[in-house]
Amino acid sequence: MAFTFFMRDQPTLEYAADHMIGYAMGRSRIKIWDAGCALGQETYTIAMIFAQKMNSFGFKNLRIDATDYDSANNFGDVVKAATYPYEELQRTPADLFQKYFEPADKPGYHRVVQQLRDRVNFQYHDLLSLKAPGGDYCLVVCKNVLLHFQYRERVEVFKMFHQTLAPGGYLATENTQKLPPEVAHLFEQVVPDAQLFKKIGA
Repeated sequence: MAFTFFMRDQPTLEYAADHMIGYAMGRSRIKIWDAGCALGQETYTIAMIFAQKMNSFGFKNLRIDATDYDSANNFGDVVKAATYPYEELQRTPADLFQKYFEPADKPGYHRVVQQLRDRVNFQYHDLLSLKAPGGDYCLVVCKNVLLHFQYRERVEVFKMFHQTLAPGGYLATENTQKLPPEVAHLFEQVVPDAQLFKKIGA
């Protein structure tokens, strides 16, 4: 789903980072799944937030699996290039823009710095396959995607998220996307003003 922008729903992502970092510290590999990454604006927003909050050693252990389904191969090319027009970056706080972007070869464009690009792995993935691209994730982020699915499909995708999360891992969803009653027993909401949940059970 292509509509998103840098720093979109930043408070929820900040909450997710604050909760997940303490939970995941000590792991040799810290895995995040950005499910429905579109052109990568959300993915690199996540990377910036975690880079700001983690020490350099911990951040080097972080891997973000960015996935989406696009048969035209546009999403993957853009995410891997990590180059965006300046107009798309104006929501980014000035200090983060200076730290995490550099001028690109194309005039008026900026590229995400290598430090963040190294942490991102893009792959094509259809959520409705109900087969996760990996497992043992400390955090799954899925925004602006599930509202396009039928109700029964959303239930099954939430079940998949539960299965692919590590025990005690976190799930961040769209603020307008409530958990279906069929899966409410699988997660507990961890903050009252954001759709951030913690996995219950193994």
